[in-house]
Amino acid sequence: MALQPVHRRSVPEDVFDQIVADVLSGEMQPGETLPSERRLAELLGVSRPAIREALKRVSAAGLVEVRQGDATTVRDFRRHAGLDLLPRLLLRAGELDLSVVRSILEARLHNGPKAAELAARRRTPALKALLDEAVRKLESETDEIERQRHALTFWDHVVDGADSIVFRLMYNTLRAAYEPALPALAVVMAAEVGRPQAYRKLAEAISAGDPDAAKKAAIDLLEPATAAMLAVITELEDLS
Repeated sequence: MALQPVHRRSVPEDVFDQIVADVLSGEMQPGETLPSERRLAELLGVSRPAIREALKRVSAAGLVEVRQGDATTVRDFRRHAGLDLLPRLLLRAGELDLSVVRSILEARLHNGPKAAELAARRRTPALKALLDEAVRKLESETDEIERQRHALTFWDHVVDGADSIVFRLMYNTLRAAYEPALPALAVVMAAEVGRPQAYRKLAEAISAGDPDAAKKAAIDLLEPATAAMLAVITELEDLS
């Protein structure tokens, strides 16, 4: 357990970050017992209330089980944690986790067409103008990173149009995970965000209230770049 003394102003946040990092990296395995609050406070050079607050947060994230008067044990985050951990899993020590990238791409390809279908079924009068404006900005943008941001805005409107709280919350998490990696993904995403006509076709299908056409347009938009990116990930994993 490679814990370090805490020097940041937000002490519980720093403690939380260190424990989460050790759990997600496998440094602390499921079933392993954490040191006592007193021992953790000694190791980290912080107060016991700070440790207690951090452990509450780690427990709420589904990473440990805290029992009053008993030991705190590590849980299997794959079984107990939520999507809010996705940003931490995607970027570790400044590097992309390719397996997490793959999972995000697969979720995007699965959920995007369904969100587009629902947006077409439940479209509102205001949705057309929002989609058209997002496509217009995408068409006029030349910077690859900014193009990705305009594409995210487009999908923001699609997900809002779908009027599904589950899709909305899932998209929020996927976007939070994706945005810090925009520079790293600029090259592989160029083929997709560089096709504003595909976004235009999807926008028109949604605005026309045609669920089948919207679903197909979303697949046509997402599938080629997704397949290409998955192929790149496979090649990189084979080299590693």
